[in-house]
Amino acid sequence: MIRAENIIKTFGEQQVLKGIDFTFEAGKNNLIIGRSGAGKTVLLKILVGLLNPTSGNVWYDDENFTALDKEGMRAIRMKIGMLFQGSALFDSLTVEENIRFPMDMFTHKTPQQKLERVNYCLERVNLAGNNKKYPSELSGGMQKRVGIARAIVLEPQYLFCDEPNSGLDPKTAILIDELISSITQENNITTIINTHDMNSVMEIGDNICFLHEGQLEWAGNKNEVLGSDNENLQSFIFASPFLQRLRKAALK
Repeated sequence: MIRAENIIKTFGEQQVLKGIDFTFEAGKNNLIIGRSGAGKTVLLKILVGLLNPTSGNVWYDDENFTALDKEGMRAIRMKIGMLFQGSALFDSLTVEENIRFPMDMFTHKTPQQKLERVNYCLERVNLAGNNKKYPSELSGGMQKRVGIARAIVLEPQYLFCDEPNSGLDPKTAILIDELISSITQENNITTIINTHDMNSVMEIGDNICFLHEGQLEWAGNKNEVLGSDNENLQSFIFASPFLQRLRKAALK
């Protein structure tokens, strides 16, 4: 569990986050949604410790992450996996080397132990046998799956995903959503996903935080989101004329 407690963030005179209170639950897909400029990325960076809040606290289970010293934060970060928007693979490293990288940095496992863990993670993302390929030899969806394998290689308790479906076709995006969701549930991970993808919201949105102009405007789940009477949320969901027509037809 990760809890944001009255998070305020200002840059100069601009207040980007205005008192965010939200609990991101373990074993669930916790989605942060909202328009560009709503504060989603800033909130994500504060939760993971890349930015400090102007005021407020971030709690990882019973630990006040915001109040920890560098060593304390490092201990928490060892429990975090990150899936970046562009996969962020090292072009000069093979798939195996990319996935092994966090273990090389943070563990004292033997080469054999590392290989076994790499192979397990590759199997888990349905890429067994692709160890020696380079990122340039993979499709966008395969690169994203390698990114997931690297994110889970240290068996994290917390997983952060920044726009995991960015640049993917709809079918591949669904596969990535299903993969993240199944890994989250199987390992009881606290997964936080920053996304614009309404398919993700409707398919895997167990716990949804909707930001609008730096404020938490609505919270709920995928079964409640369409029935919300929050006008800003409905405007975000039904942004396209096609979806607006569908909604009007459904309400008749």
